Amino acid sequence: MNKQTENSELVQLKLNIESSVGDSTPTEAEPGVPLPLVEVGVSRLDQRDNSKINHKQMDHSHVDHQEYEPVRHNKHGEHQENQHETQDHTTHKDPEHEGHHDHHAMMVKDFKRRFFVSLIIMVPILLLSPMIQMFLGVDWRFSADSYILFALSTILFIYGGKPFITGAKDELKEKSPAMMTLIALAITVAYVYSTLTVFVLKGNDFFWELATLIVIMLLGHWIEMKSVMGASKALGELIKLMPEEAHLIKDNGETIEIPVKQLKAGDAVLVKPGEKIPIDGLVYDGKSEVNESMITGESVPVEKENGNEIIGGSINGEGILKFKVTRVGDDTFLSQVIRFVREAQDSKSSTQKLADVAAKWLFYIAVIAGTITFASWIFIGKDLSFAIERAVTVIIISCPHALGLATPLVNAVSTSIGAKRGLLIRDRTAFENARKLNAVVFDKTGTLTKGEFGITDIHEIGISRDELLSIAYSVESNSEHPIARGIVKEGKKLNLKMKEVKNYQNLPGKGLKATIEEREVMVVSPGYMRSEKIAFDEKHYEKLAQEGKTVIFVLERNLLLGYIALSDIIRETAKEAIDTLKTMHVGSIMLSGDNQRVASYVGNILNMDKVIAEVLPQEKAFKIDELQKEGKIVAMTGDGVNDAPSLAKADLGIAMSAGTDVAIETADVILVRSDPLDVVTILKLSKATYKKMIQNLIWATGYNIIALPLAAGVLYNQGIVISPALGAALMSLSTVIVSINARLLKID
Repeated sequence: MNKQTENSELVQLKLNIESSVGDSTPTEAEPGVPLPLVEVGVSRLDQRDNSKINHKQMDHSHVDHQEYEPVRHNKHGEHQENQHETQDHTTHKDPEHEGHHDHHAMMVKDFKRRFFVSLIIMVPILLLSPMIQMFLGVDWRFSADSYILFALSTILFIYGGKPFITGAKDELKEKSPAMMTLIALAITVAYVYSTLTVFVLKGNDFFWELATLIVIMLLGHWIEMKSVMGASKALGELIKLMPEEAHLIKDNGETIEIPVKQLKAGDAVLVKPGEKIPIDGLVYDGKSEVNESMITGESVPVEKENGNEIIGGSINGEGILKFKVTRVGDDTFLSQVIRFVREAQDSKSSTQKLADVAAKWLFYIAVIAGTITFASWIFIGKDLSFAIERAVTVIIISCPHALGLATPLVNAVSTSIGAKRGLLIRDRTAFENARKLNAVVFDKTGTLTKGEFGITDIHEIGISRDELLSIAYSVESNSEHPIARGIVKEGKKLNLKMKEVKNYQNLPGKGLKATIEEREVMVVSPGYMRSEKIAFDEKHYEKLAQEGKTVIFVLERNLLLGYIALSDIIRETAKEAIDTLKTMHVGSIMLSGDNQRVASYVGNILNMDKVIAEVLPQEKAFKIDELQKEGKIVAMTGDGVNDAPSLAKADLGIAMSAGTDVAIETADVILVRSDPLDVVTILKLSKATYKKMIQNLIWATGYNIIALPLAAGVLYNQGIVISPALGAALMSLSTVIVSINARLLKID
């Protein structure tokens, strides 16, 4: 398949929203339970049974997902079956995004190369410049030196000035003059006037000004482009989630390897233990736990058996599954996520940078002031050379060297501070606008919580707490289940002695069984306890269940030794982060695919302003859009593939570094330490950066208030006029001040 075809298919992704993500939280939604703060995703409740999570039927997976039937809609809301059998996105590249990233990298290299070449050319230009020689108190003039100066300046103007001339054309074409137009105006006027002084007019050349302006502006743009070198590769990362081959089961039962793109709806596919599921489908044989965390962001593996839907890109557990392909091409869950990410990235507004706003006004000031200066001196009766020199001086001074470094230097310093604080800034424009945020949306699992189970409650009966934990620790050490990992982690933390385990058995639908010190013990689910009619404290259990906790029971020959409750652990700094945001008058909202009970429990503990529960991945981006339509400036913090569309849609996308590559590549800022409190740091750093930018722009342009009138010759009759040497000194001073001020950037 050629790149043109691939790109065409990606661009033509169709809107087929599928409710294809199962809920992985081990609690059931009981009717009548008050759930403050919670807003439920309507589409999800329409499509699914609220009793989908059932403690009564728990096996050792602690989760029971009932089957549901997804509903497809076309753009008119009619039900439809979509079988684009010839289309497939599992092996697609994304030439548009890859090309953009490569182009950006090439531009950074180009600015770097042009800067160093121009720097080398600038040295002889400065040495040959009469004004610089006068400033240094030397005389290195020789015959034809002005022609050599002209030749070198011409090379520098063409080579070093090309990016600015080209950029100016683009800005003027869009009728939006900014930094490139201002620089292009200044260097063009300096070059043309200086050339005339060599061949036609009498006057002082500005080749030295041309050279220093080009070199400093190239340096500023190189620094700036390096700091924003984070063009998103999110779509490429999404594609990487999919395997390239699948095990097709033929009609005669034979299994063959074929490319995933050749699969058609209705094909039978085999998935072996530990393999990635190649495409969306419906299980018809086998039983296994599937890790959907990279797709849904939820940490608990979901048990899949006959009749359950599976998502391409998720990872099979220890069992074998056979399934029928239900969706291919544009209809697959992952293709829809790709579409949402693309749409969100394309719709993000390109906020004009602060320096561009300043440059835009300086451009108008330069043109108007230069024209007025020239016309005034001609009207007064001064000769043409004098009028041109004054006008040129005004125009050149209007483009201060410091302007090219005012924001890039601040950006570089803030990027460095951010890195030291555990923030990787990928999109400077989005980060710059973070100061305006008034709402921060958080995903729950893996963001506000650690995405891993930890013990919260222990209730021992007839034995010591350490003994109960030791038994559970020893048995569970043989399992790779997330619940088991939580217990093993606690056992290691407490330095408990691991007992010798014999006759270890995994009892499907029940739990684990083993012999420890000649004692037959079991670690089982609530479903097993009820099926065997073993009494336990139902009231306490229900209390734990309502808090979103998973409970396991430890037995010795059907004698209850105690029970242990576990849940996804809330991050230690999450509460502090939410409280601090409140003091900054920034709202906090949880947006979770988890069920009402768990989301409400976590939201109440953290004192969130709002909790929106049971939201499908597609709905997350819509929820962000709704908040933005309400006038809110929104940051989204997440870690899963399901968060990618909303991360791209938000005004600022923030990803946990412990999350999926897709989330990381889609985000504008990455939290290296995966600490929610760092969201507060982003806001503080953004505000401090903006404040420092304003200060630098004032320093970079403020001297124009004095320099421009003097350059125009307002006090000429009083014998006061700004000379090129004085103008150079003022601009140099401004540049030094801007550099020092940028280094003073800091946050509390």
